[in-house]
Amino acid sequence: MPMTRQAIPEHIKQAADAAIQDFNTRVIGDPEQFFTVRYRGKYLYLDRREYGPAHPRCRLTYTGSDDHWEFAIYKYSDACYDPTAWFFPGAQYVDGTVAGAVHAAVEAYP
Repeated sequence: MPMTRQAIPEHIKQAADAAIQDFNTRVIGDPEQFFTVRYRGKYLYLDRREYGPAHPRCRLTYTGSDDHWEFAIYKYSDACYDPTAWFFPGAQYVDGTVAGAVHAAVEAYP
């Protein structure tokens, strides 16, 4: 039976923000390059800012659990998020978590 899709609760957003901030600080460590987050309904959009405007990297869909997000990589060739694409650098990090998604995004688009 599929999980119910719902808007992302505030405490889940706060945990996601903390995981992304930790990655920005610990792994990237450059105040001019970092991941940013946008929320819209059940979606978390992960963008990367590099010395200028932010560019899309991936989209996570909230499924009701903080460790079972659905992942969709942004495909620049089609200008869309593709949840069926699994052959890209970093796909091995996609594990249903926000931290895994950030690792996958940085590998897919270094």
